[in-house]
Amino acid sequence: MTVIEETTPLTVRDAAPADTDAVVEHVPEPLRPRRIGGVTRTGVLSLCGAAASGLCVTVLLFGQLAPFSGALGFTVTAYLVFLAIYAVLTGLDEDGQAVRDRVMTVVLWTAATLLFSGLFMVVGFTAWRGREALPHANFFTQDMQAAGPLDPLTHGGIAHAMLGTLTMITIALAITVPLGLACAVYLNQIPGRFSRFVRTIVEAMTALPSIVAGLMVYATWILGLGMQKSGLAAGFAISVMMLPIVIRASDVVLRLVPGNLTEAAEALGAPRWRTVWHVVLPTARSGLATAVILGTARGIGETSPVLLTAGFTTALNMNATSGPMVSLPLAVFNFVKSPEPAYIARGFGAAAVLMALVLVLFVIARVIGGRGPGHQTKRQARRTARASRQDVRRFEDLHAPGLSLFETPGEPHPAGYAPSAPATGETD
Repeated sequence: MTVIEETTPLTVRDAAPADTDAVVEHVPEPLRPRRIGGVTRTGVLSLCGAAASGLCVTVLLFGQLAPFSGALGFTVTAYLVFLAIYAVLTGLDEDGQAVRDRVMTVVLWTAATLLFSGLFMVVGFTAWRGREALPHANFFTQDMQAAGPLDPLTHGGIAHAMLGTLTMITIALAITVPLGLACAVYLNQIPGRFSRFVRTIVEAMTALPSIVAGLMVYATWILGLGMQKSGLAAGFAISVMMLPIVIRASDVVLRLVPGNLTEAAEALGAPRWRTVWHVVLPTARSGLATAVILGTARGIGETSPVLLTAGFTTALNMNATSGPMVSLPLAVFNFVKSPEPAYIARGFGAAAVLMALVLVLFVIARVIGGRGPGHQTKRQARRTARASRQDVRRFEDLHAPGLSLFETPGEPHPAGYAPSAPATGETD
């Protein structure tokens, strides 16, 4: 029986033969951080090889090995095979974490490419089909009252639809923005059973069909109260569609405001309304602008509520409270369903103008709410500096000479009392 009294770790020097003069020592290589971004030669070759291999394997599957067919199935199969081969090729040089990172990067780039390709196709196709109507100045300055289906593009335009859309969306924004932001602040600042009930109703209203909103306004405003179809009624119907979108998005944004900001404001003695007005809303200004944009994009493209509540007309109507009024989506629908090429060109031109109008509203909202927390305009900076100077003067008045710590300003001094001069730090 052999007893080992002391064991020592076996090194490369101990394992070397006795007659060897050289001493071999194992020096571990320093750990190097993995490269996260950037393009490498190995990555490009792996990507190209996986794409070519995926295409070849899919061609064999659809042409020889399996009874598959269809362009969509071919594309999906080729992409899945490409991802599998790319993961195998990346795994030859990288660890599992790097493989997952590379594969997810390819998936996200593919999704972004598909998204921007679809957006470019929609915008480009609409602008291309409306290229015949857009160059004419009368397309933006005239209405369709004196133009017929057989008239050329040099007669008639969409001025009545543009004015109608701007009128309706202005009325809807005037109703939706204050109500939506106030409701979102209520849901965020006053939790309780009623706020949970309101949040449930708002979430349910986000899936409300637009025709139901139009029917509700038609039944109450037109049939019940006896009012006539007008742009005002259409603005009411559009606001019903926009309101839950603005409330839901604003509620989510206000929840992201850090709680320590509101706690710090309340710890300084600020009331709740002042905290919300000066801390919560300015911090979430950019997100609130995005919420308004989402609601505007939902309401500006509605057609059925406008048709039920505002009617249809080919003349320019400047009065939002009386007479029928048409919007750009409704004009597009009326133009495109016609078999005449000139009307179809006007329809695609009106759709391009509608997209440009949405873009302009988006830019305006970004300018208004695009500044981050803490960033002020020159006017806001001057107002803040003026308020700070007023606070400094107020503090100096409160700590003026002649007031002691135990004396209330405005009370008469006791008899025989003379205020002492302020201490200067010198002794006589």
